[in-house]
Amino acid sequence: MAKTRTLPDHFYDKDYDKNGIHRVPLWRIGCFALNNTATNLYMFLLQYISFYLMGFVGVGMVVASSFTMSMRIWDGVTDPFVGYLVDKTDGRFGKNRPFIVIGNVILAVTSFVMFHVTHLLPQGARFFFFIVISCIYYLGYTCQCVVTKSAQSCLTNDPGQRPVFAAFDGVYNTILFAGLAVVAANAANSLQDVGGYSSAEFFHAMWLMTAIASGVCTLLAVIAIAPKDRKEFFGVGQSEKVGLKDYWDTLKNNRAIQMLILAASSDKLAASAKTSAVSVAMFACIAGSTALQGNVTALTTVPACIITFLAISLVATRMGQKSAIVIGSIGGIVVNALLGALWLFGDPTTMTSNPETGALNWGYFLVLHLVLTVAQAGFQGISGNIVIPMTADCADYEVYRTGKYLPGLMGTLFSFVDKIVSSFAPMIAGLVFATCGFVDHNPVMGDIVTPELRLGVVFLANGMIILGLICNLVAMKYYPLSKERMAELQNEILRIKEEAAQKSGAVA
Repeated sequence: MAKTRTLPDHFYDKDYDKNGIHRVPLWRIGCFALNNTATNLYMFLLQYISFYLMGFVGVGMVVASSFTMSMRIWDGVTDPFVGYLVDKTDGRFGKNRPFIVIGNVILAVTSFVMFHVTHLLPQGARFFFFIVISCIYYLGYTCQCVVTKSAQSCLTNDPGQRPVFAAFDGVYNTILFAGLAVVAANAANSLQDVGGYSSAEFFHAMWLMTAIASGVCTLLAVIAIAPKDRKEFFGVGQSEKVGLKDYWDTLKNNRAIQMLILAASSDKLAASAKTSAVSVAMFACIAGSTALQGNVTALTTVPACIITFLAISLVATRMGQKSAIVIGSIGGIVVNALLGALWLFGDPTTMTSNPETGALNWGYFLVLHLVLTVAQAGFQGISGNIVIPMTADCADYEVYRTGKYLPGLMGTLFSFVDKIVSSFAPMIAGLVFATCGFVDHNPVMGDIVTPELRLGVVFLANGMIILGLICNLVAMKYYPLSKERMAELQNEILRIKEEAAQKSGAVA
């Protein structure tokens, strides 16, 4: 059995050791994780798309939610095509970097057109125009997204180092979604006189911030992956012919990617159902203060980052990625059940003593909410973020199983099902709100809080996450790649590479 070293020894750069392991400096893992942050910035921006569609394009709640679902399906449909191109690419600038850059440029340009041009058109042309631009936008999103997963296998193959990507990614995502939620809430609050979340000024400010931040993250990710985006770290170390039959064989016989897709897609559906509109409904409507969300989030962000990083570093790097998902899922189920019960049976309005400013009132509800939210971040940080580096394990398993290196397929197959399933999340949220009586707008501050609304919001915020975590436990029961098994596979893959090199030399 191949042996791996303890965590501190993993972080140095050299080629393969005798066990077939190659590593990368810690800073490169941290910077490459920003590629996912770059696309998540745009994903966050589009969480407010229903406000734009209802405010400027002139569609209702259900149509706006259905549009988002349709675009996510289109996003998934483009995945196999882009993944096929990634698997075929091996040029001067590597396999992955061209798709990172092209994708980010498309995202910046199309998102600008979406939110700066659409509302200037005649009313009858706006929706069709928005659909066309959105289709192009999601093609760029796919180009950059697929590399986050496909490049994992060439970045490092050390079973003890791969989970560190998830630690960085978990921290970045916590800061991103918490920080931007505060920024968005404050921006909307300051723009109440011109429409708040539904104002052109709001979307301009959010776009400008997103485009700049995403561009910086993209540049750092390209720099980080550059020395490992080479043929020596691709599969068996040689270019290979990849056909559609290889895709079908992988889909049918690679049990690892099958189970990972089940776990990740159910998680993504649950997490996506908790849209920005749900967060607004929780704090602005049910708790009664638009400013409260930012003040509460400011207290939980740093502890959540620390807990997420430590949880992944301590659990995943020592026990393996499969065990990490199981532990994270069990803990997440318990914490989300407690959070849901708190919001159902407690009094959220006691969190603030001044709804205008969102000043915090340190009662039992606020304290319990803060503690449970930080714990939730830790457990869900493990179960939610670890699936990305696990795609690299699945790609290595395919090399071991068939001798074929198909990172693009692994990334896009994972994303395809993930996006198709999660595409239903906005529609689910919209239908839940509509069932609660909100047909033409999302719940905001001043709306009547009914028992139905509280139940619907708790279901979207916590109930669906619990269902997704249960699916994780079922999937991991049949997932074949433990930490020990991955160490064995890397030794076997090294043998496959040596044989391939010998055959290549004999032919030459």
